[in-house]
Amino acid sequence: MRRYEMKNRFLPVSKEDMKERKIEQLDFVYVTGDAYVDHPSFGHAIIGRLLESRGYTVGMIPQPDWKTKESVMALGRPRLGFLVSGGNMDSMVNHYSVSKKHRQKDSYTPGGEMGRRPDYAVVVYCNLIRQAYKDVPIIAGGIEASLRRLSHYDYWSDSVKRSVLMDCGADLISYGMGEHSIVEIADALQAGIAVKDITFVNGTCYKTKRPEEIYDAVFLPDYEQVRSEKQIYAESFAVQYRNTDPFSGKRLAEPYGTVYVVQNPPAKPLTQQEMDDVYALPYCRTWHPLYDAAGGIPAISEVKFSLVSNRGCFGGCNFCALTMHQGRIVQTRSHASILAEARQMTEDPEFKGYIHDVGGPTANFRHPSCEKQLTKGVCQNRQCLFPKPCPNLNADHRDYVELLRSLRKLPKVKKVFIRSGIRFDYLLADPSDVFFRELVKYHVSGQLKVAPEHVSNRVLAMMGKPEHAVYMKFSERYKKMNEACGQNQFLVPYLMSSHPGCTMEDAVELACFLRDLGYMPEQVQDFYPTPATVSTCMYYTGLDPRTMQPVYVEKNPHRKALQRALIQYRRPENYELVQEALRIAGRTDLIGFGPECLIRPRQFAGNGRGWTGTQKPSGSYKKAGSGRSSHNGGRIAGADHRRGETHSGQGNRPTSGKKKTIRNVHKKK
Repeated sequence: MRRYEMKNRFLPVSKEDMKERKIEQLDFVYVTGDAYVDHPSFGHAIIGRLLESRGYTVGMIPQPDWKTKESVMALGRPRLGFLVSGGNMDSMVNHYSVSKKHRQKDSYTPGGEMGRRPDYAVVVYCNLIRQAYKDVPIIAGGIEASLRRLSHYDYWSDSVKRSVLMDCGADLISYGMGEHSIVEIADALQAGIAVKDITFVNGTCYKTKRPEEIYDAVFLPDYEQVRSEKQIYAESFAVQYRNTDPFSGKRLAEPYGTVYVVQNPPAKPLTQQEMDDVYALPYCRTWHPLYDAAGGIPAISEVKFSLVSNRGCFGGCNFCALTMHQGRIVQTRSHASILAEARQMTEDPEFKGYIHDVGGPTANFRHPSCEKQLTKGVCQNRQCLFPKPCPNLNADHRDYVELLRSLRKLPKVKKVFIRSGIRFDYLLADPSDVFFRELVKYHVSGQLKVAPEHVSNRVLAMMGKPEHAVYMKFSERYKKMNEACGQNQFLVPYLMSSHPGCTMEDAVELACFLRDLGYMPEQVQDFYPTPATVSTCMYYTGLDPRTMQPVYVEKNPHRKALQRALIQYRRPENYELVQEALRIAGRTDLIGFGPECLIRPRQFAGNGRGWTGTQKPSGSYKKAGSGRSSHNGGRIAGADHRRGETHSGQGNRPTSGKKKTIRNVHKKK
């Protein structure tokens, strides 16, 4: 279908669009920090299409000029209210690297142009609307508002900020995955209920000056206490974290003087039929034609030929915000729904036969971790996989295997890849190896990416990840499975530096692990303290909110650079940093010419010639190994909210001219 023929299928973005559709006044106007992409991987598209399916008219104001209130008045005053989102990413993560430097590209903006949305976008947009319309209802949502719904540590200002509801002028926050709550809010407004009286919707936050009307709630410490005492902050966060489940979660109330921000319990998970219905809505599945001249929206390339099969994650990684946003209960789509979308995908002229991904937060989660979760919720004080898999864990990949087999059989499909990442400890917990075998045989493109994150068990415990021995067991099984399937594919471990709990000694341990593997990551992932994670709470308070025990936190930029350099110890530009790190760690035994050494000394006694560390000294030292390996140890900056910045460099190039993503730097032992 030609682009101009598709235009009228999009939701209105101008008065002209409204006139063509004979709409005098919209029910809702959606203001978003992203460009308008009508695809179910974009939150504004899902909410807009869902409300449309319920009979409401919705218009889009994507990336308004935040310097003038007229920009949010482009579609006129909505009959029921404004909806506001900062976009698919927190605006601060979108704008800044972990070193707080401005990023060069915004993938959710036409042509990748940076600067089309403000910092703290939700606050700015809501206040802009409030300037234009004093009494119109404003409902904030999306990940930025969700993860800032109560007082929170803000890494970029290095301060504890108030609930975004206190600063943005909105009436409500629809937090988490908002399909249930937004429809209930819309129906309440349609019924004539004043927005100040919509205090009963699960999955929302509201403000009140009437504490006597807050019923059945846990009262958190007031904001002034949380802001001034780190231990109280950690204790408050622990209460919030334990109440993220829709079945067992309590109502929470946080005082701000005479005002209370009330968080209602999370909304119930979507049923499979509801998930199917959401993904069956009439999306155009591309960007709006008004972006054609700029070359479109880069972010769609990551999702255009990928399939979302689930939401939620019971993995429980401490540096991930999914528990606070999507929850731990896994929600799934039916095979029929996914296959219908796949068939539609194969008809796209740009489809080349490759489905890039079939997954969600964790690809191989296709059902709740145990049977009780859909009636009683998840355990408040226990994790499903950490420190060991729960005895009640239902580790079963049969449904996922059947789905993948059905996708492989579709006409025009050549290959089905899994890029979301798998949870390897969950895979090992499955007594059957059918999925493991088919994964290796059909769904890996030379490299399987998994996330052990570190090798130090001390650090892994702070991350909420399995012990290093689990990863090594998986690695060995992966190697054997490749041999059994006649494959020669590699394992790509994602690694993280400077996570709370990681000392210089731990960083050296990780470097030695990479030495023994014989390769070096091209990119390194630094820990990024994004809102609403356990690890961010550790970073700010120096306390583990789960136990209230002290945690070592590296905040010094130089020492963080030392940890990062250790992971890429072979790079000549990192020599001084690695040398300093080894001295700090008391591991100067790793400076020398033996196979166990990370770097060579800059100078040595003997023939009088100095050696820079990049030249091969005369003598009988073994050359670095040339065994084949492949690795790309970093993540795309901003690709998901649990990760942050990547640090990359050119590295060495093989003489063939073809770039390798892993370089073998030591002979295999």
